[in-house]
Amino acid sequence: MSKKKQTQDPEKIPALQILREAAGLTQSALARQIPDKSRTKTLSQKAISNWETGKDEPELTVPQIKALCKALGVSIDQLPDDFGPPKPSIADDVEKGHVHQKQSDG
Repeated sequence: MSKKKQTQDPEKIPALQILREAAGLTQSALARQIPDKSRTKTLSQKAISNWETGKDEPELTVPQIKALCKALGVSIDQLPDDFGPPKPSIADDVEKGHVHQKQSDG
């Protein structure tokens, strides 16, 4: 029995995942192209996964940022400010009824 690949809501796909997939890279392949802080090894697939899920925030050195940009084929200006899934906005919460607008006493 084969598993169906789950499709994600395009608005909820992490920015890093979009760039990584556009570059044709798996999480493991991207991780292998970024040196760790000691420059003796490379990052793990788990690190990339944690960035994409928002579980961890990346704390990258300049050489790591350069390697990430090179691997993704983007400039530093094209890197997203946040690698994880998009955070819901207040407008989204209001629209979904999670936040109620204050009514004026006018």
